[in-house]
Amino acid sequence: MPDVDVGRFRLLVSAIAGKPMDVAAGEPGELAWTDGTTIFVDADERDALHSLAVQATLVASGSLAPALMDKLARRPTPTRRYLALEGHRALAAMQDLLPASVRCLVDRETASRSESAEQSLELATGRAGVPDPPEVFGAIRPKRVRTPVDPTGDAPFARHLPWRNEGTRQSLDRDESDDDTPALDFLSSPVGGGGPIGRLLKRLLGEMRPGGSDAPGADVPTYRSRRSTRVARPSALTIGAASIPDDAELVVGTSAVYPEWDVFRRRYRRNWCTVVERAVEPAPESAVGAPRADALRHALARLGVELERRRRQPQGHDIDLDAAVEAYVENAAGSAPDEALYVDTVRSRRDLSVLVLLDVSGSAGEPAAAGGTVHEHQREAAAGLVAALRDLGDRVALHAFRSQGRTAVEVLPIKYFDDAFDTAALRRLDGVVPRAYTRLGAAIRHGAAVLEANGGTSRRMLVVFSDGFAYDHGYEGEYGEADARRALAEARRRGTACLCLSIAAATDPDALRRVFGTAAHARISREDQLPGVVGPLFRSALRSVELRRRAWQRTHRTRERLRVERRTA
Repeated sequence: MPDVDVGRFRLLVSAIAGKPMDVAAGEPGELAWTDGTTIFVDADERDALHSLAVQATLVASGSLAPALMDKLARRPTPTRRYLALEGHRALAAMQDLLPASVRCLVDRETASRSESAEQSLELATGRAGVPDPPEVFGAIRPKRVRTPVDPTGDAPFARHLPWRNEGTRQSLDRDESDDDTPALDFLSSPVGGGGPIGRLLKRLLGEMRPGGSDAPGADVPTYRSRRSTRVARPSALTIGAASIPDDAELVVGTSAVYPEWDVFRRRYRRNWCTVVERAVEPAPESAVGAPRADALRHALARLGVELERRRRQPQGHDIDLDAAVEAYVENAAGSAPDEALYVDTVRSRRDLSVLVLLDVSGSAGEPAAAGGTVHEHQREAAAGLVAALRDLGDRVALHAFRSQGRTAVEVLPIKYFDDAFDTAALRRLDGVVPRAYTRLGAAIRHGAAVLEANGGTSRRMLVVFSDGFAYDHGYEGEYGEADARRALAEARRRGTACLCLSIAAATDPDALRRVFGTAAHARISREDQLPGVVGPLFRSALRSVELRRRAWQRTHRTRERLRVERRTA
């Protein structure tokens, strides 16, 4: 029986690797290894955390690229030497993301011998002396590393035939266990579901979806009770894994077309979703009232600020010559001179733009345990957050969203970045009524695109208020969850911090983790609890993006240096 629950490290390795990663128990006595999507480690190993961190850094640093693995196939000695060099280099390059106990594994001398994975491979296949890797580094199995699929390609689905098995439910993006499935699932089985009733109807009606298309994500109505619990169902397995593109075909304006991630085919559906910005009919009178933002302002006051030089300060690191001359003149004239004679650098200039996305789908109209509806709690929280950020001097916008199929994803602007948050904006916010569905991925992609185009600051934050129930025509279950996670990952990769908040909703934490992935997220029962959690969540989201940016800059500088060296060689 395993002594350590290795699954609890899934969030940590995903954060280090920069993409969703799974963790599974390997064979007893087996060295840790990864296929690029799952890390296998001996559950009885005392240093399981260290081995997982090393394997995750190899994934994040590009050490397991297919071209490199092809050159190491069936070559155990160079592979071992390569692991020693690349393991220390990857750990040193990503030490800011590692737990303190893992940083001691880095051998600085060995790490300094290589500046890239290609150089490590060259040294590993040469005759230079290379020490053996520590056992905690695990192993590299070149033939077992999965080859990424080009997301822009139009390869037929036959190239990535999924394996579906009712007994073994292993997900590509998240491990989903049946152990905690409530007894209610017996009755909550939609057509195509994994419960007894669903399997019976599948045998009677066949595998085809309504409308004659069996493609997941097609714009065909499928139905599922909003109050039912998520049911067990088979997952798709494939040998492919796709990377996130830098440009997701973003078209910003009153309407936009976006791709959608198909988790079963492991590729994007290009030009799949149409987002339309529609004007909001304001309510005759606002029921929101003036937002109470004092506590939120205090929690967010020190976030998103840049260094600024201030003159005429009582202390500082340099002398303000103008102030010094004036003080000399005043002293010579017999007046008391001003003692503020210095130039100081302080963190005071706000440098943060925030776009708040408010989920106004039909599920937001459900009653909340704390009274009222989920929409009312999330509306109050969104208004308070916008007011607090505006008072602090940040650029902030507020949009609502809902959907009715992939061609009708509505975004309802309540406040643009340059608008005032006044009574008219509050009336527009009060005029939004929850209805329709939640195509979460398209709304996130549009919000991130608007933020990148109009934010106007170096730090950007996308805040999503939603119950986390990704559901629309042909957009449900694992398909919708994976697309929402992928949309958040795309935004974070392009430098936009993401924070997802679920207020007063009955969604369980596991479901929120499946939808929001490694992005910062939280579930609270009432909007008045927001000031207590929003500060740490903002800091975590902004720091995560900053670390990604620094890692990318280090990699970019290394590549540029190698390119220059090759040209001059």
